[in-house]
Amino acid sequence: MLTRRQFLYTGAAAIAGAATLGMDGYLESCRLQLKRIEIPLRRLPHEFDGFTIAQLSDFHYEEKFSAVPIRRSVDLVNNLHPDLVVFTGDFITVPLVKLGSRATREAAKTVFPCAEILHHIQARHGSFAVLGNHDACSNPALVTNALRSHGIPVLKNACLPIEQGSARFWLAGIDDALEGRPDLGGATQKIPPSETIVLLAHEPDFAEESALVSVDLQLSGHSHGGQIWIPGFGAPWLPPLARKYPRGLYKVGNMTLYTNIGIGTIRAPIRINCVPEVTLITLRSL
Repeated sequence: MLTRRQFLYTGAAAIAGAATLGMDGYLESCRLQLKRIEIPLRRLPHEFDGFTIAQLSDFHYEEKFSAVPIRRSVDLVNNLHPDLVVFTGDFITVPLVKLGSRATREAAKTVFPCAEILHHIQARHGSFAVLGNHDACSNPALVTNALRSHGIPVLKNACLPIEQGSARFWLAGIDDALEGRPDLGGATQKIPPSETIVLLAHEPDFAEESALVSVDLQLSGHSHGGQIWIPGFGAPWLPPLARKYPRGLYKVGNMTLYTNIGIGTIRAPIRINCVPEVTLITLRSL
């Protein structure tokens, strides 16, 4: 059953979407922007100065709308030739009104066409993913296996080294903070305390926990930037664990956080001042 807030938000989104369509034949949700940022990390080995990471998030695959910017993102990323690609969750969309487990199971199957598109992305050090809340509350095993079968490993409370010559940093990922069982300690326990950690965590507000340990950079999504962003006001609605750090670059304690506003949409296929985003991060050593 819809809550009053969900009902009002969905209705407002639909009205805004109709207005947008009346003024412009193209939905903002089908466009795609590239955000380039440089992030200096104090502990990053100098061998990784200039190392690039392409981040994509919140695909919410469906054939009519989100599939368009998802396909465009593949060409965009491949033309950038990044060193590493990361996907920060929500490959599918769980129905707002759950009509039983069958509807949820059917929704989870949309990960297959999404993974089929994304596996064409190329990077020197490969592509890695974490699950989002929609993935974790549907059929996380199915989503995980679909991604892995398309050459996209899923980091679930796990880590691995990214190596160049004799230098390395660690890429870690946690299970979803809202619907899964995140274990940051388990994800980072084998990492030597002096070495650099880049953490994939779907929900950006998890940064409050990440900043308490030796994570250098957290990459997140989840918020969609609210899908509607009003200058001077912000988003009329943001999901739990995306209200402190809804979009862009932040410093949380000694840790850097970047929140990607995503590619897909949920509930209404509209975005206002929230153009779908691919982020190209260039790491800098200090």
